[in-house]
Amino acid sequence: MAPRLEAALRGIDGIVDVTSDLQIRNPQIAVDMNRDQIAALGLTVDQVELALMSSYGSRQISQIFAADDQYQVILQVDPKYQRDPAALSMLYVQASGGGLVPLSSVVTTRQTVGPLSVNHTGQSPSVTLSFNLLPGIALGDAVARVQAAARETLPATVIGSFQGTAQAFQDSMTGLGWVLALAIFVIYVVLGILYESFIHPITILSGLPSAGFGALLTLLIFRQDLNIYAFVGVIMLVGLVKKNGIMMIDFAIEARNREGLEASAAIYQACRVRFRPIMMTTMAALMGTLPIALGMGAGSEARRPLGLAVVGGLIVSQTLTLFVTPVFYIYLEHLQEWLGRRRI
Repeated sequence: MAPRLEAALRGIDGIVDVTSDLQIRNPQIAVDMNRDQIAALGLTVDQVELALMSSYGSRQISQIFAADDQYQVILQVDPKYQRDPAALSMLYVQASGGGLVPLSSVVTTRQTVGPLSVNHTGQSPSVTLSFNLLPGIALGDAVARVQAAARETLPATVIGSFQGTAQAFQDSMTGLGWVLALAIFVIYVVLGILYESFIHPITILSGLPSAGFGALLTLLIFRQDLNIYAFVGVIMLVGLVKKNGIMMIDFAIEARNREGLEASAAIYQACRVRFRPIMMTTMAALMGTLPIALGMGAGSEARRPLGLAVVGGLIVSQTLTLFVTPVFYIYLEHLQEWLGRRRI
């Protein structure tokens, strides 16, 4: 199965230098037993197997106990005969009637090749296939292609798993979507408690889709992977973007309660008054992450996706927040008023 999977991996675009630790080059002698002949001569298969194990294995037949030590008695033929396949004809097995039957009369031998060594993962024999990626090929795409090739090639009884960089990638990406969803849910709950409303937190979080779109678009433009660093940048965006919504919505709610303005007039005034602090905080965040996005400093190649995700998300969300969030606020305020009238 391993050579078939190795051949399948060599045919995948973007994967190069496919190697295997399974080396089928060790000369071996395969012994095929003639079960009908064995039964006709009054022998059993166990007798033939025992004869072969006693000759070429390390069968312990006794143990000698001395005063200060103990010694194992190992039965096997002389090593010089083990190296010659023709010596197999010199072995005999005693039949039930007492006669000796040549082993060569009940078995046939053929020369073949086998593995130089049998590696194990845990307690199971395993074969390790290694590969490299061409520049510009995402590790996540390569992992998906390898998994698809394994499903098509290997039977259900064979278990496959990744090691090394691919395993680290899988472990790092496992559950990150749930982490992002949990972060948004916690923010929604906290905002709901702060404003005592189910509606206003949705308005504040309305800028998150544009921020996520900007982050992914920037990574795509600069051909960067959505790795663990980029995902941390996306989670950072959740906190950076929601503060713009808080600045506007908090002012609009206060204006409606204090001055009795309509929803459209209140959010318009909030956009005008809070435009400057929103731009100041956004530019501060942009200037802080811009060196990371530009790849400045030691180890910048690893951190660059984080900076690109934050910069791209902030630029797109900042461009759209002043237009999208007021629209959400007005419609949701009308919805809240309509629900209030329905209760009455």
